[in-house]
Amino acid sequence: MKEEGKQPQAAAVDRERLVDLDEVLTGAGVGDILAELDAEFIGLAPVKRRVREVADFLLVERLRISVGLQSQVPTLHMSFTGSPGTGKTSVALRMGKILHRLGYVRKGHLVVAGRDDLVGQYVGHTAPKTKEVIKRAMGGVLFIDEAYSLYRPESERDYGLEAVAILLQAMEDYRNDLVVIFAGYRERMETFFASNPGLRSRIAHHIDFPDYSFEELVSIGDLMVRSQGYFFDPPAQEAFREYLALRRKQPLFANARSVRNAIDRIKLRQAARLVAAGGKIRSEELMRIDASDIRQSRVFTGPEAGESQGSGKP
Repeated sequence: MKEEGKQPQAAAVDRERLVDLDEVLTGAGVGDILAELDAEFIGLAPVKRRVREVADFLLVERLRISVGLQSQVPTLHMSFTGSPGTGKTSVALRMGKILHRLGYVRKGHLVVAGRDDLVGQYVGHTAPKTKEVIKRAMGGVLFIDEAYSLYRPESERDYGLEAVAILLQAMEDYRNDLVVIFAGYRERMETFFASNPGLRSRIAHHIDFPDYSFEELVSIGDLMVRSQGYFFDPPAQEAFREYLALRRKQPLFANARSVRNAIDRIKLRQAARLVAAGGKIRSEELMRIDASDIRQSRVFTGPEAGESQGSGKP
């Protein structure tokens, strides 16, 4: 019979047992994902550092369990703040893979949702929409883009807060198999979290994504071009730098997303130039981007039409 007042003793732990951190990290395949993050993402040093810190923490928690030490299921819900095009969705995708390989979620897939996916137009419409999105995300990561749009204090009949309440309950009930990441502009996310203290208390990791520097944007453009089997000749490289310098000053510039959009249009102009010229060409010409392919952009004479579409709202 247990004596009254006695506390149950923790299981004995072999303090001399050796655990190989490198072996566990390699075995889980997490090191590969972190290396991929370093190789594929230019800049974002503080983001990479925080992702690695989270991965390290989860790895150590896993090792603690393996040697019989006490451990609680960590709170893994997150907030990603920053401007559009700074890599938030792409990093969330890698985070899902890390969580899966370390055994914290079953699948590790990413479900991206916005206000229109969660909030209904009439009474009784929001709950089933939000629950359906949660169902699709179970076992992985639910990434809520422009999450601040769920809070509209100016509208008395808005159902966004109903969606938030359902999300909060799911974050608590399914914390062993669902990670929710709220994303958006830093200032607007602060207002969003202030609207519901219970929401902020459930967010364990706040990661801020800085805007890219000019040189980082140039490098991102170079990387995108090379990865698609193209290259800038020297005059084109100079023209591209001039383009970026001008484009960054225009409204709704969306960092790497705007760079990607610009390159897509440059490729269209290159194709049009080649077809219009006709005749026989060297295969290298299918890869080479000419300065004229860049300088035809209206950014050199005025606002670049269409650039801001889909680049995120200010």
